[in-house]
Amino acid sequence: MNELIKVTIKNDQQVVSARDLHSGLNLKTRFSKWVSQNFNEFVENTDFTSVTTVTVVNNGARKPIQDYAITVDMAKQLSMMSHTERGKQYRLYFIQLEAKWNDPSEIVKRGYGILMDENIHLRMENKKMQMPALLGSAVSGSKASVNVGTFAKVLRQKGIEIGQNRLFDWLRTNGYLISDGTRHNVPTQKSMELKIMEVRESVVTTNHGSKTRFTPLITGKGQQYFVSKFLQSFK
Repeated sequence: MNELIKVTIKNDQQVVSARDLHSGLNLKTRFSKWVSQNFNEFVENTDFTSVTTVTVVNNGARKPIQDYAITVDMAKQLSMMSHTERGKQYRLYFIQLEAKWNDPSEIVKRGYGILMDENIHLRMENKKMQMPALLGSAVSGSKASVNVGTFAKVLRQKGIEIGQNRLFDWLRTNGYLISDGTRHNVPTQKSMELKIMEVRESVVTTNHGSKTRFTPLITGKGQQYFVSKFLQSFK
């Protein structure tokens, strides 16, 4: 069946644009007058609803215009009321649409689709509700300090998609690590005062001599502190 007009689903009901139907029927009466002459035969919010669409004017600007989302049954009746050959063609098209829509196999298919959507939504809600508990249990009672990479792995195992590099970037952006200079990635004064981060110093010997390496660590208190920050995105 060739598509004569775009059909969308709204509140489990097939609807079409009144403007699209008016244009498709090749009516000479302007749209607003056609609406005032015919829509009083139907019930607003049952047979049709008022909507706003946009049209592109000559200068390329987008201008809002009045339109209506009308049911296929209403569109079928409006087509018949046009008393034109084009109207007969559209009426037959809408009759075929209704027949397909009400076919038992199509009803079962729609019902299955709704059920699948509800299951997906339920799983997402359950995951959202479980995530705070999962993250909280991952660090509850933790006393040992861990490096940023290890903490990123814990978060990732519990469903937070963040790697070591992204976590480093987040810590720098939010003022927990120094972002530049010779002390790059060293905990800031704020982190040290809050006792959520500490630094491990080690001496590394190379062919060019010895140098001190600073490794930022997240304390047990810090792990719980940062987890609470991530949990905010689940509220």
